[in-house]
Amino acid sequence: MTSAASKSRISRLLVLLAGACAFLFPFYSMVLGSLQSEPSSDPSAVLPDPSGLTLGNYAAINDRVPLFRAVANSGIFTGGVILCTVVFGLLAGYALAQMHFRGRGAVFGTVLLVQLVPFQLLMIPLYVMIVRSYGLADTYLGIILPFAINSTAVFVFRQFFLQLPRELFESARIDGASELAIMLRIATPLCKPALLTTVLLTFIGPWNEFLWPFLVTKDSDMQPLAVALANYIANVAGRAANPYGAILAGACVLAAPAVALFLAFQRRFVSTDLGSGIKG
Repeated sequence: MTSAASKSRISRLLVLLAGACAFLFPFYSMVLGSLQSEPSSDPSAVLPDPSGLTLGNYAAINDRVPLFRAVANSGIFTGGVILCTVVFGLLAGYALAQMHFRGRGAVFGTVLLVQLVPFQLLMIPLYVMIVRSYGLADTYLGIILPFAINSTAVFVFRQFFLQLPRELFESARIDGASELAIMLRIATPLCKPALLTTVLLTFIGPWNEFLWPFLVTKDSDMQPLAVALANYIANVAGRAANPYGAILAGACVLAAPAVALFLAFQRRFVSTDLGSGIKG
């Protein structure tokens, strides 16, 4: 019985290990290709000679693209979107979960309906409004505004606040606390899992966003990394000594922050401490 259970466990671990290797192999191949001085399709290149690896591809793309400036632009763009998403998501999510007002159900239904509208459908009117009406082309504000409110974040915070014990909020109201104070001092410290989930889900979108920044930024000093890499691939890569390696180097730079963020916070998705708030 024990032997059979042990064999079953080992089999499951082997299957999971094979799946993990299959999932990680494209990332391994991307990093390896970015470090090779010459492109190679030989299967033996999967285990390369360490002496043949170089950082020359990263130097080559940095010479053609303002890499650090592009990374900074992506950071400002992503950070601004995350800040707006968290602030507005907290306010709207708390109001829809804990406050009672006429039309609350209709507002929440509208939030869900907005998720069905593709961003590409709104791009032309947004471009006319932001670039022509407000004159925000080639500005960080013009890049950030269309992504400032995220209906998914509102939904995540609302669902989380609905799970919190109502006694916490009722007792604070009896003590005379305002709704804003209740949200900041009671609800927000308890919603760290929802906050981390929102930050991680929000990060991927603006960090990898290409089309909208491409439309509103013509100045190369304002373009985020995804746009700068696309311009490099279209205009310069063909003349590079190892264009394949340089493109993979840029892809590694683009993917590294997202991978690092997920690895750092993956264990905290499900961590919470709801019970501690109502002890005693």
